[in-house]
Amino acid sequence: MSRVVILGTGMQGKATLFDLVKNGGVEEIIAADRDIGPLQQHVKSLKADNVRAAQLDAADPASIRKLLKGADVVIDLLPGMFALSVAELAVENGVSLVNAMYLANPGETDQKKREALHQRVHSLDKRAREMQVAVLPEMGMDPGLDLVLSGEVVRQLDETVEFWSYGAGFPEPEAANNPIQYKITWSFDGVLRSYVRPGRFLRDGKIVEVGATEVFSPQNTHIVEFDGVGRLEAFPNGDATHYAKLLGIEKTVRTMGRYVLRWPGHCDFWGRLAKLGFLSDTPIEVKGQTVVPREFVGTLLEPQVHYTDTERDIALISVDARGYKNGAKKRATCLVIDRRDLKTGFTAMARTTGFTASIGAQMILDGSISQHGVLSPVSDVPFAPFVEALGKRGIEVKSAIEPW
Repeated sequence: MSRVVILGTGMQGKATLFDLVKNGGVEEIIAADRDIGPLQQHVKSLKADNVRAAQLDAADPASIRKLLKGADVVIDLLPGMFALSVAELAVENGVSLVNAMYLANPGETDQKKREALHQRVHSLDKRAREMQVAVLPEMGMDPGLDLVLSGEVVRQLDETVEFWSYGAGFPEPEAANNPIQYKITWSFDGVLRSYVRPGRFLRDGKIVEVGATEVFSPQNTHIVEFDGVGRLEAFPNGDATHYAKLLGIEKTVRTMGRYVLRWPGHCDFWGRLAKLGFLSDTPIEVKGQTVVPREFVGTLLEPQVHYTDTERDIALISVDARGYKNGAKKRATCLVIDRRDLKTGFTAMARTTGFTASIGAQMILDGSISQHGVLSPVSDVPFAPFVEALGKRGIEVKSAIEPW
């Protein structure tokens, strides 16, 4: 009997649950969340005999262990702070795991913390191999879908000298109808935090460091155009050099960047706010009250930036590797452009994240992914079956190899 546990049933979790019910062939699905009442109502609306709701206290290991008992795979869609501890609990209980986030945050700047996290992941990998279970992190949209596609375009070349990756969720033009031309599908605070995250990319073989308040500066941004979408601004998305080794191109790549996309004007607006301190997390005193600038901005704007039931978002992933194949200059690309499904209500971000995690779990269950230990979407998710599975869900991957 196959049993899957979903931890966290927000928008991503609901999309994962929907997909498992529709496509998974799973005999029992346990959907767990802190707020059990609304979850029970949601489960009831699915009219699926193989699904039951369960109470979850993510901060209580005993609560998680109870849910893991007898499970084959757990899909962790809780906030990122729980990722590594939940993975450790899963492995200790002999349960394979899929999540949509990092086990060790690549943006961590404290060297001691980085080393401690990597040691825990190393130990987790060793224990997972001993227990003969799979741990598949970063299996969402970004990270996740982008990494599967990145691994494929790099494999199409003998040598990669340039690599470009774009990932974003933003409103389609008709829905970009507020002063900032942007809306959110989940946490606005998470978006604002990323807007002051230092970045790093490669330019002509040299590492370019991007300061926290320089993410949107003109020297670090550029315009890119996509058919069917239009012109978009691109700004740095964390440390691109982290992925060079992961992709196996660290010895050859000369130019490399990972970028977020928004409608034109976004960088100028948010760049000014960042430099003025509006996105700072350092508290200030305002008439005797302590205020965190970023929290103020988020609290003020969040109610104004939600989608209505009839508005659609766009999720876009583009990866572009350039180099040599059999001595000839070649360019390998993969592109995904998805839009909200108004029939189900699932946003494009929820679809590309939740469905990707669900496919990962199903691949572990059916043996398409048979490796044990801590795995990577770059190398351990079979590309053709993955693309076929996305296609069945209405998410198209366009791939091409052409002269460069």
